[in-house]
Amino acid sequence: MKRILALAMFACAALAAADLASTPPMGWNSWNRFHRDIDDATVRAVAKAMVTSGMKDAGYIYVNIDDTWEGTRDAQGNIRTNEKFPDMKALADYVHSLGLKIGIYSSPGPRTCAGYEGSYKHEVQDANMYAAWGIDYLKYDWCSASRVYQQADMQDVYTKMGNALKATGRPIVYSLCQYGLNYVWKWGPSVGGNLWRTTGDIQDSWRSMSEIGFDKQAGLEKYSGPGHWNDPDMLEIGNGGMTDVEYRTHMSLWSMLAAPLLAGNDISTMTEQTKEILMNREVIAIDQDTLGKQGYRVTKDGQLEVWKRELSNGDIAVGLFNRGPEPARMTAEWSVLGLSGEHEVRDLWAHASRGKHSDSYSAEVDAHGVVLLRIAK
Repeated sequence: MKRILALAMFACAALAAADLASTPPMGWNSWNRFHRDIDDATVRAVAKAMVTSGMKDAGYIYVNIDDTWEGTRDAQGNIRTNEKFPDMKALADYVHSLGLKIGIYSSPGPRTCAGYEGSYKHEVQDANMYAAWGIDYLKYDWCSASRVYQQADMQDVYTKMGNALKATGRPIVYSLCQYGLNYVWKWGPSVGGNLWRTTGDIQDSWRSMSEIGFDKQAGLEKYSGPGHWNDPDMLEIGNGGMTDVEYRTHMSLWSMLAAPLLAGNDISTMTEQTKEILMNREVIAIDQDTLGKQGYRVTKDGQLEVWKRELSNGDIAVGLFNRGPEPARMTAEWSVLGLSGEHEVRDLWAHASRGKHSDSYSAEVDAHGVVLLRIAK
């Protein structure tokens, strides 16, 4: 009976969350590019660039401020911003005026990762302040919580803020950032979470991105769906640590994983190549597919992997991923993909139809590269 009740509560929480994040959140976060060097003026510039660059029209909506915005608390315990953010309400109003949403960051511990004021023992006050400012998204990072809580307390700790956010009456996306500890994907929806980190922090390198995306997501697909998403961390596209070929693989893999797409580059200075990767509408459509089914690996032959994702209209997305150091010929076999007969194949990076094929489709794939396909039902 207890198990049945727990499953019922999980299902109800997931349905409620689906109303808020029916597809994986898309937007931008300050940390990967700006780290501590983030302020009001930079956020405003990025928000404006989100509009003028076409990012907003492509679906990127959230402008998320990560760590280092926090000041001290007043005599009543209310959180205040520091000198870098003189008026958070005015900043939120500006972001909203552009048709975008704004996010913020905190920790359940006494201090954030960068040593600023956390939400420990002030969860309700902080949630109410975020709502008063007009905040639409909260990233809640475990960090110093380990100083005051046991890891076994994690679910209860995240419930405190989840309940506080819900009680404000304002729809605020709740992002659990606790590095995949305690099998968070099993209980994330029950605490109000809309997304949860499945691993440690990503780095702007092929090794980090590929290990997180290819190796550490297997088996998690059954926990992902509308309103509750596995989060392999933010995008590094455009930050310079990988090639454009590798960044296309990054974007393709995150889209196959139904992962949140949170750009982490300087939107105002990105190259045309970076724009083309981040704003490929056909690839974004895979990520944002309303069925919400996370993709998974169907075959692995050394460093060659074929991934599949089922889509809402009956089509399937197929990723031919070459993790090796040399180009390779790869084949998607219909029998492995659950297909038979003749099907139309479209290459989503080439934006080109490859015609109708029976039994299989083959393509040359660059080293560290991908051929991402949409195969019609």
